Amino acid sequence: MIPPISILRASLPALAAVLVWSSIPAAQAQTSQRPKAGTVFPRVSVSGSYLAARHAGVARDAAAAAIYYRVALRGDPRNPELLNRAFMAVLQNGAVDEAVRLAERLLQVDKSDRVARLVLGVRAIKQKQYATARQQLAQSVRGPITDLAATLLAAWTNVGPNESKAAIETIDKLKGPEAYNQLKDLHAGLILDVSGHRRNALKRLERAYKYDPTVLRVAQAYGSQLSRTGNRDEALKVFKALDEALPRHPLVTEAIRDIEAGRRLPPLVDSAPSGAAEALYTIGAALGRRGEEVGVVYLQLALYLNPAHALALTSLADVYEGMRKPELAIKTYERVASTSPLSHNARIQRALNLDQLDQTDEAVADLGRIVEADPSDREAAMALGNILRARKRFAECADVYSKAIDSKARTDKSDWVVHYFRGICYERSKQWPKAEADMKTALKLQPDQPLVLNYLGYSWVDQGMHLDEGMRMIRRAVEQRADDGYIVDSLGWAYYRMGNFDDAVKYLEQAVELKPEDPTINDHLGDAYWRVGRRLEATFQWAHARDLNPEPEDLAKILGKLKTGLANDPPSTTSADSTGKPGGG
Repeated sequence: MIPPISILRASLPALAAVLVWSSIPAAQAQTSQRPKAGTVFPRVSVSGSYLAARHAGVARDAAAAAIYYRVALRGDPRNPELLNRAFMAVLQNGAVDEAVRLAERLLQVDKSDRVARLVLGVRAIKQKQYATARQQLAQSVRGPITDLAATLLAAWTNVGPNESKAAIETIDKLKGPEAYNQLKDLHAGLILDVSGHRRNALKRLERAYKYDPTVLRVAQAYGSQLSRTGNRDEALKVFKALDEALPRHPLVTEAIRDIEAGRRLPPLVDSAPSGAAEALYTIGAALGRRGEEVGVVYLQLALYLNPAHALALTSLADVYEGMRKPELAIKTYERVASTSPLSHNARIQRALNLDQLDQTDEAVADLGRIVEADPSDREAAMALGNILRARKRFAECADVYSKAIDSKARTDKSDWVVHYFRGICYERSKQWPKAEADMKTALKLQPDQPLVLNYLGYSWVDQGMHLDEGMRMIRRAVEQRADDGYIVDSLGWAYYRMGNFDDAVKYLEQAVELKPEDPTINDHLGDAYWRVGRRLEATFQWAHARDLNPEPEDLAKILGKLKTGLANDPPSTTSADSTGKPGGG
């Protein structure tokens, strides 16, 4: 089976590449939503508010959870559990000033609460009360993440020509996995740079760079330092190497352009608060990428110190996307300054999230304006094509993908995907010769690519063409993706179309196990059961497919089979008695 169009939706690569120690690239937060003065809270019981807040928390709605916990606290202000939960909900919602007040109340109940201490330490850094910050941070250490955060933040409270020695000693005492070494050298170098010790800063940044030259923030810090110390050629080499690892990343592209124009790059951070924000961003983005909601806390604190931190914002929005909260992702992308190199990507991602909210016309219009203004904008064209394809506007998406293809002077291996997507649009808009040509081009660019093998091989078998080659392609796709229900379904359905019902049942049963919620695969299995005489099981599968919300045209066929079964004539490779389209996708 060819996967449903919604499954084939491909988002642009995340631009928020962060300093995580296992890989390169990247983004829960929303704008602060404190109640306005005079807000009338709903009159519900403490227990009712608590339950509503817990429900909102499960739904990952930090704003609603914060509101209900506030209501519950009004009714039971000394309840430590309510206080703690309200504190965390408010913090995740980005209302850090309010979280500070709750942290102060929380510490009256539990003096050892490390997150509360962390928040108060961050507030003190923002106010440049560095001695107070160190005092609070020293009491927040109790675990690998809080230990890392507190150590880096404490180091950033000792910035200056005479204080930086204490900062470096603090960092170098940090114990942890070997992967921490790069992070320690990065922040030691940044602190030395801000403190005016540029030669020593360059040494530490070079050491951090040598651990892994493909880490965005490390390469940025080292490359910018080289550019400011007169090592223009070396700086350019750093960023061009990074461009190989992160092609077309806006921050890298801008750096290369500035260096080639003879401009010196600004430092990554320029003060203790911005340095502390960088440390919090690094930790928050790494945790967020791993799906840990505590990462939201660190990202919110980073933005509290540096509201314009574009990478923190895109990391934040990326987390929202992972939580399936497109409305919050949109709000976060809108906070990226128009002057930021990341603003273009934020605009594209915003459009993709608008589509998720079924505001497709606005998304298409916005992306259309971007492509019209710059026909060579491949990312915007791909995003627009993906939306149109997912919405089954196949003739339109083929035209848009053509613009993306035409925007490049030379084709490379990575272009297989745009030919594959355009081929889908051509096939679905009944332009098979063009579709076939695109699929063949995709295979030339990326031989043995399982998605393309599956699509082209199935399409041939479905049309009664190149049967042996088509079956070989599908089998090869299954060998590579044996756990992909759609591809396994393709093999089973191809056997069905060729009249080999026993093998069809075998593979379609495997496909249903892999994708039990897919209506088309269940429908296919029902057809195969019918052909081998398992009529009762066939009826069950069709009924199950009916209840899984199939496409309207497929539902009508399923209902017909539930009434009368299948025709006595076995299927051929030139007619379909189920979906009438490749794989029912």
